[in-house]
Amino acid sequence: SLHPKMFANPVLAAAQRALQGERKEQCLIPSVQEPLKAAAASPSGKWDSRYAGAVPHDTSYYLKCVLGGAISCGSTHLAVTPLDVTKCNMQVNPAKYKGLVSGLKTIIAEEGAGAVLKGWLPTLLGYSAQGMFKFGLYEYFKDFYSNLAGEENSKKYKGWIWLAGSASAEFFADLALCPMEMVKVKVQTSAAGSWPTSFVPATKLMIEKSAETRFPFGSVVPLWSRQIPYTMAKFFFFEKVVQLFYTHVFTAPKETYNKPTQLGITFASGYIAGVVCAIVSHPADTVVSLMGKPANKGKGFGQIASEFGYLNLCTKGLGVRVLMIGTLTGLQWWIYDTFKSAMGMGTTGGK
Repeated sequence: SLHPKMFANPVLAAAQRALQGERKEQCLIPSVQEPLKAAAASPSGKWDSRYAGAVPHDTSYYLKCVLGGAISCGSTHLAVTPLDVTKCNMQVNPAKYKGLVSGLKTIIAEEGAGAVLKGWLPTLLGYSAQGMFKFGLYEYFKDFYSNLAGEENSKKYKGWIWLAGSASAEFFADLALCPMEMVKVKVQTSAAGSWPTSFVPATKLMIEKSAETRFPFGSVVPLWSRQIPYTMAKFFFFEKVVQLFYTHVFTAPKETYNKPTQLGITFASGYIAGVVCAIVSHPADTVVSLMGKPANKGKGFGQIASEFGYLNLCTKGLGVRVLMIGTLTGLQWWIYDTFKSAMGMGTTGGK
């Protein structure tokens, strides 16, 4: 007898085989894409900024950001302590400390080489605490405000969310920084022999003379006026420059570039943002330094600013601050994103 397959249409048979192959491929696709779907889906099934990326922003994610921020800010501020000592003295006594190099020479000649590291421990402790809140809470508030705005508006008003998130984070970060910042400034700007330079005696005396020094939160208002605009500029311009890089220069999908390239973009964006930050926050930074002078005991923010002169507030020590903050901000973002990458969290920002 003749088998039916002998009369089968070869074209129809080929089409059937192709269709069967396509069905097999479709069956395989969900198993490949499932991890990506799992990362992007929120438990509620609704859009949630915390689950909009490849890595869920859960408690573990935020805690890693807190640790990364502490390492980033603490290490970089510690590294530029000699610049900071000189900058603070240029702000407090511009007639004596006229430039970075000459200022360093004057400090070393009068107080010894070790004087350029005055205040290194309160610097490390204070800015590590600040970095924890600055970076950790920024990641949290960015998601928080994105969810308040909703999916469409969070994309439309992304810049405003960056600004609101960074301002909210810095409010709390400055409360963490303020006590150690006050100790640091007092140690760095006091005349040789007039105030202890070791951490414990200096802090103890700040507490004993709190009526005079206003320790621990006497400088928090000037800090807010300096750091909140600084951080808003730092995060907004960083995110914006990264976005511009990936939109106009590195136009392929971000994940196609290797880690050194991504981290190079991070550093360049951070440095550019840092220059803007330095200019925006410099007047308030000068006032914070001036408040440590004995001659300004009991004076308010406005009185100190008026007596010193508003032009001086904006210009004295600005060159050193631009150099310091530009490098500092670039390194902070680079260290932070290097840490995030090592933790499998990817780098910050993108299109």
